Amino acid sequence: MAKQPHLLVESGDVHETALIPGDPGRVDRIADQCEDAETVAQNREYKVVNATYEGVPLTICSTGIGCPSAAIAVEELSAVGVETLIRVGTTGALQRGIEIGDMVVATGAAKEEGTSKRYEDSVIPAVPDYDVLSALVDSAEANGEDVHVGPIVSDDAFYNENDAYVEEWEAANLLCVEMEAAAVFSLARRKGLAAGAICTVDGNLVEGTQKGADSDSELPEKAKNNVERAISLTLDAVVDLA
Repeated sequence: MAKQPHLLVESGDVHETALIPGDPGRVDRIADQCEDAETVAQNREYKVVNATYEGVPLTICSTGIGCPSAAIAVEELSAVGVETLIRVGTTGALQRGIEIGDMVVATGAAKEEGTSKRYEDSVIPAVPDYDVLSALVDSAEANGEDVHVGPIVSDDAFYNENDAYVEEWEAANLLCVEMEAAAVFSLARRKGLAAGAICTVDGNLVEGTQKGADSDSELPEKAKNNVERAISLTLDAVVDLA
């Protein structure tokens, strides 16, 4: 099979399980918790690293921001043999009481984005694989971590998440908003792959806090610290799924 045009990988270059953060910098943070990390390719927003964790081989691949670039990553990873995809991301909370640094495991993602709608009707649900979802929740429980478990929303327009949208999402009891899960879940289901997502809260839109608003860096310090915990939970889930 030819080398994929964006990820610059081909069959045999990656493992069956891939962790897919949005941020290329988070690829390195995940790799730091693993062994035998080796960069396979790097192009645009995509950085691909192979590693092992407790003897389980895995691939780490950044997707960039938003469903279009995430869909490219899923398409190309699928084409070269990846079978399980776990998004390790950040998110903005939509319910009062969900704090910065909390973790959310998604049971589904509302499609407030355009990419998945190019593949299928918007009424078709974007949901994770049950085994991946369960492994993430079980990992949290085994490590004594509290996680929020429930539906989220994937949105295309970060700077247009205005009061009307936020109020509607809050009323629907959606836990948080991020920018990739709906496309990842939808494409994975269509391709017969297993997918899931765990995200760390970096702000609360209902309470008036937003990523970067009170800090010189993108993520508040508590969110930065708890991203490491989310990574650890995800790696333990990978071992359980192996």
